[in-house]
Amino acid sequence: MSSPSIVSLRWGEMKVEGSDTLYKDCKVWPGGKRTWDWRETGTQHRPGVQPADVNEIVNKGIQTLVIGRGMEEALQVPEETLAFIRSKGIHALVLQTEKAVAQYNKLVKEGVAVGGIFHSTC
Repeated sequence: MSSPSIVSLRWGEMKVEGSDTLYKDCKVWPGGKRTWDWRETGTQHRPGVQPADVNEIVNKGIQTLVIGRGMEEALQVPEETLAFIRSKGIHALVLQTEKAVAQYNKLVKEGVAVGGIFHSTC
């Protein structure tokens, strides 16, 4: 099962392969996708992405997790979250969202078991 590619990205809007939904923030993994609702975990730009935000994705059999920090990289990724990802044996890539989506799509095309969590605004 492969991960869905990100078919379009612009400020505040992402479209994922196989869905008509327009996402502001999204989570993707092999065989799945959904809205990333920050209210579920109380996430804010600082301190940023929490282990609870990525827990769902790291348990989907991925090798690499790509994290998009936003168009202006306002979203932080604390060391605690990166340590949590590494503890699962997963490689994390933390990038500005446009670069993150490009890298994620490249890994999808290469057949890598990849997940992503992307913020499409600041």
